[in-house]
Amino acid sequence: MHERVDKVRGLAIFASDPISSNAYATEAIMSVLVLMGAAALHLTMPIAITVALLVLLVVFSYIQTILHYPKGGGAYMVTKDNLGTLPSLFAAAALMIDYVLTVAVSVSAGVSAITSALPALFPYSVWLALLAIALLTWINLRGVRESGTIFAIPTYAFVGGILFIVLLGIVRLFGVFGAPPPLIIEHPMPITAGQIGHFLFLWLVLRAFAAGTTALTGIEAISDGVAAFKKPESKNAAETMVAMGVIAMSLFIGITFVATQLHITPVEEQTVLSQMARAVTGGMPGGNFIYGWVQLFTMLILVLAANTGFQDFPRVGSFLAADGFMPRWIQNRGDRLVYNAGIGVLAVISAVIVIIFKANEIHMLPLYALGVMLGFTLSQFGMVRLFNKIMQLKPGESADTKVTTIHYDPHASWKRFIPALGSLVTFIVLVILIITKFVEGAWIVVLSIPVLVLMFRTIRRHYDIVAEELSVRDFDASQMRCYADVVIIPMGDVHRGTLRALRYAKHFSKNVRALAISTSDESRERLERRWNRFPEVTAGCELIIIDYEYRDILTPLVEYIASVTNEEYPGEIVTVVVPEFIPDAAWEHLLHNQTANILRVRLRQYEDVAVVDVPFHIRKKRNTSGSGR
Repeated sequence: MHERVDKVRGLAIFASDPISSNAYATEAIMSVLVLMGAAALHLTMPIAITVALLVLLVVFSYIQTILHYPKGGGAYMVTKDNLGTLPSLFAAAALMIDYVLTVAVSVSAGVSAITSALPALFPYSVWLALLAIALLTWINLRGVRESGTIFAIPTYAFVGGILFIVLLGIVRLFGVFGAPPPLIIEHPMPITAGQIGHFLFLWLVLRAFAAGTTALTGIEAISDGVAAFKKPESKNAAETMVAMGVIAMSLFIGITFVATQLHITPVEEQTVLSQMARAVTGGMPGGNFIYGWVQLFTMLILVLAANTGFQDFPRVGSFLAADGFMPRWIQNRGDRLVYNAGIGVLAVISAVIVIIFKANEIHMLPLYALGVMLGFTLSQFGMVRLFNKIMQLKPGESADTKVTTIHYDPHASWKRFIPALGSLVTFIVLVILIITKFVEGAWIVVLSIPVLVLMFRTIRRHYDIVAEELSVRDFDASQMRCYADVVIIPMGDVHRGTLRALRYAKHFSKNVRALAISTSDESRERLERRWNRFPEVTAGCELIIIDYEYRDILTPLVEYIASVTNEEYPGEIVTVVVPEFIPDAAWEHLLHNQTANILRVRLRQYEDVAVVDVPFHIRKKRNTSGSGR
């Protein structure tokens, strides 16, 4: 309980992604519209308002999700509870892909922000992005509450800096208090929308709108992490969701308004936000400091916005693992009560994507938002189904859905309208995203989602088979196999380790066979001579030496063990004792040929072979006199 977060820290942890998307959402819209010429940039504001209305619609829909699913789980839990297992797997796959891209895009955008101010760092963009991922991994492994404290400073510093820039820009644009005008960037008027044809015009406007929907990424994060808030969890999470929506969209509309009034055009060398900050602060006392503040905390919040992925990818993974759709170890928690395995998996995958795309967030954006829109659509449609269930209840009546508890609500019919409208709108946006971004790279996500779903189902099928095989239903002890009274000890030489294994084996079997491979007469003679030196240990054991002319000694070992199992003791379990020496230092394992490990792997295919390890630890200070060398 003491690791949970309050609303201030919760906003920094779970809302940093949608808040930070303001650093590139406006630029994403402009980057498409500018293809029609600078004259088309006047459409940026109407498109931004449309995106903002969509964000607010989704926010209010997810508030309902938070209130009705206080244990968290977001789209996955809502879809599973109301639409079934298969749709929930599509929602989970979509969200997990989006969380991976959140990390890759956010750190890359953060690096772009700092290289805009310090161009000399541009050649090192990939390394800087990988360093940021490593730092985020370490921070999140420290625990939720501590990471919230770390994230709060840049989040609120970014919000304050952008609000100041927006307000200062408005003051200078309209000459309030006699303020001097900002630097207006004039551009030539190239082709207009009318010259390119109505179809292409509509197509580019849709593409610009699709690009702007990157502002929606990360909205569902709070609904996934309701359980991370202090009590009352649902109330605190819902209030944080409202604050996130208001702050994020105020910044988005403000940046878009000032940028369009300044006639800023997106260029590769410098972000739109950087151009806007330079224009607004230009010629002012302390202008360089304000510009540096904005760029520094833009970089920091963009990098730290990846924390949304680090918080919710492991959490959704743990829900899937609990249901048997991902490896069980994904739900293991560390000392700080975070999902260490999920954090590690996310770090590795996002690092690979950063390397592939060379830390260029613009190239990644076509893949972005597609998954989250699918999650939005399924989640909100699931909420419509939930309200249908609530409407069937009588006054004072409650019902258990196996995931949550629902109660009679006289206002359920009109509350259902918000998710119904939201699911319809986000589905339309999803279709627009697929159509407009498919050839730009969205096809990767379109194909990856069903592949992930197939992987989930394959994992679940495996666990079902394991559970069936291990089930004690109709168990009969008489059907269990007996242990054969034989122990086989594979050995390459007679030394302290093999002698220890021989003595161990003699304690539970009278039929102990030491199995060795000879590749020459000299090696056979040496084995027999060393064997006879220790009769107090080898007495009662049988030495079996197989002559083999090839260097592959494992094949005859495995073949002999298989023949004993299948021919001498069919239907019984044969024990193989493997002597193995363990060096002091972990790196020293790499200096040995791993014969014992390979032998164990090859023997696993035999159902009636039990392998027992007898370790012999190598101590550097051990007195080696009389070791039989």
